[in-house]
Amino acid sequence: MAEVTSELMFELLKKLNQRFDKVDIAIGELRADNQTLRSQLHVLQGDINNLRVTIGHVENRLDRIENRLELRELQEAQARFEHQP
Repeated sequence: MAEVTSELMFELLKKLNQRFDKVDIAIGELRADNQTLRSQLHVLQGDINNLRVTIGHVENRLDRIENRLELRELQEAQARFEHQP
């Protein structure tokens, strides 16, 4: 069996240190990607909220239009029964 010397241990520790540096870099990149995704999700949530507000406004306008149409239909129906001079 090979004799374990301090030089061999030093080489192994250097290689481990290099691998840990690579892992640290990879973790940093993953964190940056995660932050980018979170930012994009935040923007998308804002866009969805804006769309909901816009749809709410459109629904309100449609409700008012429908209400006016119903009033007009009611007036037209009443006009048929009123006495015309």
